[in-house]
Amino acid sequence: MALQVGACDPWPVELCCDVSDRDPADVERWTRVASSLLWYLSGMRWGPCPVTVRPCSRSCLDTAGPISFQAVSGASTGGWVPYVGADGVWRNASLCGCKSSCSCSALSEIYLPGPVYDVLEVNDGGTILAPALEYRVDAPGRLVRLGGQEWPTCQQMHEPPGTPGTLTVTYRWGLPLDAAAIAAVSELTCHLLRGCSANGGSCGCKADPRVTRMTRQGVEIQRQDVSLLYAEGLTGLPLTDMWLMAVNPGRQRSPSRVYSPDFRRPRVTTWP
Repeated sequence: MALQVGACDPWPVELCCDVSDRDPADVERWTRVASSLLWYLSGMRWGPCPVTVRPCSRSCLDTAGPISFQAVSGASTGGWVPYVGADGVWRNASLCGCKSSCSCSALSEIYLPGPVYDVLEVNDGGTILAPALEYRVDAPGRLVRLGGQEWPTCQQMHEPPGTPGTLTVTYRWGLPLDAAAIAAVSELTCHLLRGCSANGGSCGCKADPRVTRMTRQGVEIQRQDVSLLYAEGLTGLPLTDMWLMAVNPGRQRSPSRVYSPDFRRPRVTTWP
């Protein structure tokens, strides 16, 4: 997956604070800030974020032993490899479609880095494929070709998407935002609006994390040193911190990844 900085869009909010006298642009700005903060603190796994990839081929041939088809999982595209069959006849083995451990026939699959939220469009050489009829998504992020068809073994990377000989997949990745996530970002947004906007009070950005005890008009308030909470990846807000503790108890900074020199990730165009 391409490097991403912050949440791709502001998370939906249900604000418990009165914003009727606030500039809508100011509310949108601090909603975006709160969304980005929680996206980072929760491990950068939440979406949905759109991305368009041009899948690369992957061989399913076991090169450690005799040339033959192997029952492996994962994407299943590649070139042609000569082999000698059991009858002693030379043949060309197509690597587009490998048998998995639970399939009686070859599956033509493409791996999409995920988690995959949904697929918006599959463009095969200018033809938009119909979901459910021509492809489906199997966990974890396997785009399976249906109807006895196969994904192309290679594509013209020097040509723009949508031209003959190309394959592009546009999908959204990331975990879905549930009611708890919406409550957390709503609380943090209100906290920032109270202190960080032009007419805000003394909380949010203007709160001094060094103040742990305050006395005013005979009322004494003592609170925890929030700088210690910040160091633990928490905010000091009850709903927000409960959500962070529930979804990221190990303080994971980014999604887990497994790297292999034999695995080709889909190509993502980042500019222009």
